Amino acid sequence: MAQLFVGTFVDTPKAGILRIRRDHLLGVSSEGYITHISPLSSPESQSLLSSSSTNPPINLGPFSFLLPTFSDLHLHAPQYLYAGTGLDLPLMEWLERYAYRAEERIDSDPKLAERVYGKLVERLIEGGTGMVTFFGSIGVEANLILAKKMQEAGLRGFIGKLSMDQSPRATYGEPSAEYSLKSITSFIDSLESYTSTFPPHLRFVEPIITPRFIPVCSDELLVGLEKLGKERGVRVQSHMCEGRDQIDMVYKSRGEKDQLVFDKLGLLGPKTLQAHVTYLDEEMIPLVKDRQVTMAHCPLSNAYMSEKQFPLREALDEDLSVGLGTDIAGGYSPSIQVQMRQAVVIARLREGARCESLGCSFGTSHEKGGKNLRVDWTEALYVATRGGKKGMGMGGALEVGMEFDVQLIELAGETTPGGTGPLDLFDLEKGKELDEAGWKEAIERWWSNGDERNRRGMWIQGRKVA
Repeated sequence: MAQLFVGTFVDTPKAGILRIRRDHLLGVSSEGYITHISPLSSPESQSLLSSSSTNPPINLGPFSFLLPTFSDLHLHAPQYLYAGTGLDLPLMEWLERYAYRAEERIDSDPKLAERVYGKLVERLIEGGTGMVTFFGSIGVEANLILAKKMQEAGLRGFIGKLSMDQSPRATYGEPSAEYSLKSITSFIDSLESYTSTFPPHLRFVEPIITPRFIPVCSDELLVGLEKLGKERGVRVQSHMCEGRDQIDMVYKSRGEKDQLVFDKLGLLGPKTLQAHVTYLDEEMIPLVKDRQVTMAHCPLSNAYMSEKQFPLREALDEDLSVGLGTDIAGGYSPSIQVQMRQAVVIARLREGARCESLGCSFGTSHEKGGKNLRVDWTEALYVATRGGKKGMGMGGALEVGMEFDVQLIELAGETTPGGTGPLDLFDLEKGKELDEAGWKEAIERWWSNGDERNRRGMWIQGRKVA
């Protein structure tokens, strides 16, 4: 056993279920997988502790816990260059004025790419994000720089070199479907060659085929990308049903809705990730569910860039595959902690609007029929951890066989007995243990008010990265 941890372990194996395991022992193999988790007093745990070949356990402390790392299913890496600006514009105008220009700069300046991506990786670690699905830029070199930054930092990354052969910007695009397909094939070859030098369990980055969105991609390109994905076993991501202006563009050019175009061309399936999907409705849900598509809910970005909000309550009730995304720079914060809080806020606003439309009073939303649209904090935590990881084919919980990707959260410490960082926990007494209810309340307070000051460590595949 490579590592042992003693203390409190928190995860969300299912939406709405907060699992708190106090006084437990967790074991990690030399390759970074969880091999044991059970009560400290159990015979199995005692046997591990007494084994002469086992390293001394790491004690988490009385008011700290291990939690799976966050996953960000939608982040435009080049757009970190200008994150926090231009959010007064509608989507298509914003893309032209800010996004395309930033991506063009990154592609033309490798040193700038090094600086921007290096700082972005630091922010991800600071925020407890262990896995990211990136939209990159068109150029192969800049995307390889991003991949290497993630690999060197020990973070998981799906690197999406953009494909777009019908760009509205004359200076930023690919001249043909044939050119675009050759470019993405070259990128996949280069990235797989790079990662082949690492042991399989330490290959943290992989390509993901990324047609930007339907308005900038020809059917010829989309068909070619679908074929390439199947041939190489590579996942595919795009934007789907994000904003009304984008949906209207698709309808005018293709004569049907986004999801039908993607489905007709074979780009909806178990290895497909679609960002936003704010116009998910009763008609679309069966299609997405049947095709086993994963969706990235970007609550902060959607509030700025879309006329609608993603129906998270309905998605969870239908057991759809959903994770969270920051959508830098459509969303201004690289923190998934910000996104999961916003997810709850948005769900509350949706429920409030539903109540108003029915004429019912708050707190009695069922009196005139319909389903409550609220989402609670434990469900948002699930989407931020287990939901995103599961959607990308990994674990995201603390169970035997899953990768040991965790963050150490400190509620209070030796030098901060009343609460670490922004937390003021008035009922904590030094040396006094929290019961189940006390732990849940303290975790909720961290969920609501905690920040990077509470994060005391981070491990990916059993390797300490912070």
